[in-house]
Amino acid sequence: MRPQQVLLLGLMLLVPVLAFLFLKGFGTNRYALPFYLPERVDSTLVAGKWQRDTVFHQLGPFRLREGAGGREVTGAELKAQSLYVLSTIPPGCPPECQRQTAQMVRLQEKYRQEPRVRLASVLISPESVAAAARYAEQAGAIAGKWFFLTGNESTVSRLVEQELRLLPSATTTGASTYPLVVLLIDRDGYVRGRYSGASERDMNRLITEISVLLYIYDHP
Repeated sequence: MRPQQVLLLGLMLLVPVLAFLFLKGFGTNRYALPFYLPERVDSTLVAGKWQRDTVFHQLGPFRLREGAGGREVTGAELKAQSLYVLSTIPPGCPPECQRQTAQMVRLQEKYRQEPRVRLASVLISPESVAAAARYAEQAGAIAGKWFFLTGNESTVSRLVEQELRLLPSATTTGASTYPLVVLLIDRDGYVRGRYSGASERDMNRLITEISVLLYIYDHP
């Protein structure tokens, strides 16, 4: 056999091996979602050896009032099915907030028949239950699917600042406001995604990452 033929045969045998190694090395955990809100670095025992690892913040328990009926809704109820998408609504819901609401409507329609996905919008100013109900009605929120929530100032501030880690900033009028944001919360209370609700591109990424998280739950 000629040297050129030997070389060609060797390359033909090598290509499938390289393809396998590539797929094995780069195909694993291709769609793993990150965790947000790092809390501390701790040591864990893995296979008899101590390793340093990041511990991420889990949302603590919270209770807010729902606009539809004024009943109490807890964080545990929201994540009970699998996951939920949490958005913030600033006072008056300015134009950027209205664009976010339109994207949340699209999200509700996308997962209308998927009970494992819920939506929650938190009014980050201490508005009444009636105000939350008006927002829900205007958005066409489906009862039990999309919750518009409110509470007193201390309850909302604790959730937004201590649990979601959103810091207030001063406006031109001297009042404080919180960032307009959409978060993906998993069934264990971890934040797995952060998005600009007014961005269609960001919300498309959210839809993809919801599908990824549901796939992970279906294929542990």
